[in-house]
Amino acid sequence: MSGGASSDLLDLVVTGGTLLTMNPVMDILENPVIGVREGRIAFVQSGMADIPEARERIDATGCAVLPGLVNTHTHSPMVCFRGLADDLPLMEWLHRHIWPAEAKYVNRDMVYAGATLAMAEMLLSGTTTFCDSYFYGSSIARAAVDGGMRAVVCQGFIDFPTPDSPEPSRQIEIAEKFVGTWRNRSPLVTPSLFCHTPYTCSTETLKIIKETARRIDVPFQTHLSETRDEVNIIRERFGKSPVDYLEAIGVLDARTVAVHCNWLEEEELDLLAARGVKVSHNPESNLKLAAGMANVPRMLRKGITVGLGTDGCASNNDLDMFGEIGTAAKIHKFVEMDPTVMDAATVLRMATIEGAKVLGLEREIGSVEPGKWADLILIDLEKPHFTPLYNLCSHLVYAARGADVTAAVIGGRIVMKDRRLLTIDLPAAMEEVRRISRRIIADRLK
Repeated sequence: MSGGASSDLLDLVVTGGTLLTMNPVMDILENPVIGVREGRIAFVQSGMADIPEARERIDATGCAVLPGLVNTHTHSPMVCFRGLADDLPLMEWLHRHIWPAEAKYVNRDMVYAGATLAMAEMLLSGTTTFCDSYFYGSSIARAAVDGGMRAVVCQGFIDFPTPDSPEPSRQIEIAEKFVGTWRNRSPLVTPSLFCHTPYTCSTETLKIIKETARRIDVPFQTHLSETRDEVNIIRERFGKSPVDYLEAIGVLDARTVAVHCNWLEEEELDLLAARGVKVSHNPESNLKLAAGMANVPRMLRKGITVGLGTDGCASNNDLDMFGEIGTAAKIHKFVEMDPTVMDAATVLRMATIEGAKVLGLEREIGSVEPGKWADLILIDLEKPHFTPLYNLCSHLVYAARGADVTAAVIGGRIVMKDRRLLTIDLPAAMEEVRRISRRIIADRLK
């Protein structure tokens, strides 16, 4: 690892512990020194005789240090609907419970409150970057800035009136306004555009939003082939598979992120690989809804970039990325009946640097290397379930849990230390969501 320490005072220095860099050769450094200046990693070294001075210091002795986890897909305000409608098929869950609840209760304040509590949950379990698609995207972006968390925030589109867009005909205007508001406004926020699904968005909507995303140079995202019902709907309407349909209308390219991808044929996977489409894999939500399971090992063999996501709390029901890591590693071993697939290093990369690639942020985050943003987490290894420690990477995948995360740094700013959030008032965030839930409960009892 390179990069010499400057004589100038550092903003932050992290010392001690074991650093899992997640760089291309997966360097692991004992007793590292990580220098941070102006939010970025100035240097990473091991065995320094003299620790440079800094305004703040974190002693990582007894901890693993690694890049913050990247949640490539969620709907953070849906923490307000956590547990509202469980143990149901996806279509019934959406049409009879979630969409009616959203129509009645979603507003700017609810979205901000839900996003704030969701960020607290994510920070406490090691996520430092999340990709969100929901209503009132600007409220989510404001919550991210206020909470000091990195976010790719999507303006969503669907072909019926929504709480934040009662007139779907204004799609281009809405997209351009959202991106114009948040592009370059904060280094923490990256704007994106999201079409809900190919069966809830018309061909015209999909083409218009993708063309707009290309023109203004932002990522385009959509749920894709989450259920067999969705696949059947697309085949009945257009006589094509979902991927072939999106290819025919010009949606697929390297700036497209497809979420779920549970029911893809071999030829569809080949087409995603050829077009450079990225995939967000959400195993726990898929399992809970019995929606299906993406063939991630096959995707990886074809060179498709895959990251991990939690999906929203109404279908998971938590935002703990360590849970997703462990589930992703194990479920595919069972599906393939092969214990060698989805090895620990592969899955941990999916939660860090590969997730960054999915979001187009691999030059900025996802590994601990000089020049990147200092987005770091510390994991307390002084616990029974980490003892003995033969292989750090394996322990992080098969033994770690979100509650093991003891500190988090985003853009060089300490946002959580000793499991105490420094940028979010957790009791206030929880009480605000409880207040929202009390109204929902009262209405359901009428």
